[in-house]
Amino acid sequence: MRHASSLRLNEMNLQPTLKNELVKLIPLKEEDFETLYKAASDPLIWEQHPENNRFQRHAFEKFFKGAIDSRGAFLVIDNKTGEVIGSSRYYDYDENNNSIAIGFTFLTRKYWGTAYNRAMKTLMLDYAFKFVETVIFHIGEKNIRSQKAILKLGAKKINELKKSENSISFVYEIKKNSWLDIRKF
Repeated sequence: MRHASSLRLNEMNLQPTLKNELVKLIPLKEEDFETLYKAASDPLIWEQHPENNRFQRHAFEKFFKGAIDSRGAFLVIDNKTGEVIGSSRYYDYDENNNSIAIGFTFLTRKYWGTAYNRAMKTLMLDYAFKFVETVIFHIGEKNIRSQKAILKLGAKKINELKKSENSISFVYEIKKNSWLDIRKF
C-alpha cells in the first residue's frame, strides 16, 4: 500500500473544487475569460510583476491561455459575495523531487491585505500535500507583496533564477512537515 504523499500526479486532480468559509476555487474554463479579465484589468495588480502589462487585453489573453493549457488553474470566488476575485494554479509537477508549484496568482486589490490570500493558499497547500512533499513558489524579485505574503505562510527562500536579462525570480518552498506544524496553530 502506498503512502498518500507518494501518489503520482496522474492520481492528483489538478483542478478540484476547493472551498472554505472565505473562498471557493473552481476549475478555470474558457468561458471564464471575460469575467477574469475584468478582475485582472487593474494595472496596479501587475505593477510589481515581471510581466506588468497583463492588465492589457493582449497580454492577459496570453496569461489566460497558459492557465487553460496548464489544466491546473482556478477561478477564485469570494464566498460571501459570489464575486470573481482572482486566479491561481498548480504547475511544474516534479516527480523526482516529489513537488509541485503554486503560482500565477493574483487577487483584486480589494482583497489585498485581507485573509483571502491565506485562505486560498491554505486550500491549495492542504490539497497538494495529499500528493507531494514539497510545494514551490516562483516570485518575481520586485514583487514585494507576494514575497511578504508567502513568507507569512511559512515558506523559505531557497534559490534565485534568472528568467531573462532583466528578470529574476525568487524560489520559495514549503515542506509538508513544516506546513503540518504551521496548521496546528
